Amino acid sequence: MKAARWHKAHDIRVEDIPEPAISAGRVKIKVAWTGICGSDLHEYLAGPIFAPVGAPHPVSGETAPIVMGHEFSGVVSEVGDGVTKVKKGDKVVVEPILSCGQCAACRHGKYNLCDSLGFHGLSGGGGGFSAYTVVDEHMVHKMPEDLSMEQGALVEPAAVALHAVRMSKLKAGDKAAVFGAGPIGLLLIESLRAAGAAEIYVVELSEQRSKKAIELGARLAINPAREDAVARIREFTDGGVDVAFEVTGVPQVLPQCIDSTRYEGETIIVSIWEKEASFQPNTVVLKEKNMKGIIAYRDIFPAVMELMTQGYYSADKLVTKRIKLDDIVEEGFEALVKEKQHIKILVEAPQ
Repeated sequence: MKAARWHKAHDIRVEDIPEPAISAGRVKIKVAWTGICGSDLHEYLAGPIFAPVGAPHPVSGETAPIVMGHEFSGVVSEVGDGVTKVKKGDKVVVEPILSCGQCAACRHGKYNLCDSLGFHGLSGGGGGFSAYTVVDEHMVHKMPEDLSMEQGALVEPAAVALHAVRMSKLKAGDKAAVFGAGPIGLLLIESLRAAGAAEIYVVELSEQRSKKAIELGARLAINPAREDAVARIREFTDGGVDVAFEVTGVPQVLPQCIDSTRYEGETIIVSIWEKEASFQPNTVVLKEKNMKGIIAYRDIFPAVMELMTQGYYSADKLVTKRIKLDDIVEEGFEALVKEKQHIKILVEAPQ
C-alpha cells in the first residue's frame, strides 16, 4: 500500500510498504481523511522531535522511517480477537497517544503525561497518511453517524484546543487572548466560546486567518506588525485578559502573551517549540501571574464529537484544501510553509 513516511527533516516520501496485519486486541482501519498538523510540520522542518531516530520508541518499538499522520478518520475493516468496542463497518476516529501504562502519570490516569509519550503517526506505529493502519482497541472512538469523515479528521486537533481551555482557569464571562490563529488557535476560539468566554482577542499576522477568527467569534483580530498587540489588548480589557493562550511557538511571542494578561492572569502554552524562549520573570512575579503548559489531551474525544454535533469545529469553515497522498509534500507541507492563508489541509487516503 501507499504511505507517506518521514525519513528526516525535509525528507518525506510516498512509498509502497506492506499493508499492516491485524492481531489480537487491535483494530484495522481503512483510512478516509487525515489532517496535516502543526506537529507534522515541525517534524518536516526541524525534526526529529517526536520521530524516533537512532533507537526504537519505547512504546511503538519503531525507528525512522515512520508513517506519518495522527489526525485521521476511517472505517473499521477488521477487528482482532477480543475486540468488543467496535465492529467492522463502524466509522471511527483514533486517539493517537502512545503511552507505557506503567509510569506514575499513566498509573494516575494522566496518560498524556507519560514518561515515554509518543504519537501514532509521529513516533511509529503506522500513521494515517496511508491506506490502512492498525491500532490498539483503546485508541478507537466510534463516531456519531451524522458526522462526516472530514469532520472526524478534525477531532484530534479540536481535542488539543478543548483540553487547553479545560486546563485553564477560564470561567464563563472571562476575557481571553489567543496568540496565533492557525488551526489550533482557531479551534481554541470555538472552545472558548463553548466555555462561555465573554470576549476573545486574537493576535495574528495573516489577514485571511484574522478574518476567519472574527467569523468564528473573536471580538478583535490584531496584526502585531501594524500595532502593539499588548497595548491594544490592555486598552480593550482594562489592563489585560484573564487567560492568554500561546499557539505560535515563536520565541518573541511568549513574553507578549504573558504581558497581555491582567494581575493574577494565566498564560497557557499550547505550542510545541523548536527553539528556546525567554521572558523577564518579574512580569510574572510582580503581578502574581501563572503559566501552564499543556500537551495533547486526555479523556476528551467523546466531548469533542458531542460539540461537533452541536455545530462547533465545522470542517466546512476550517478546511481550506483537500489533496491526494501523492501530492502531500508539494501541495501539503510546502504549501503550508509558503502559503500562510491555509488553515487545515486534509489528505485523502489512497483507495
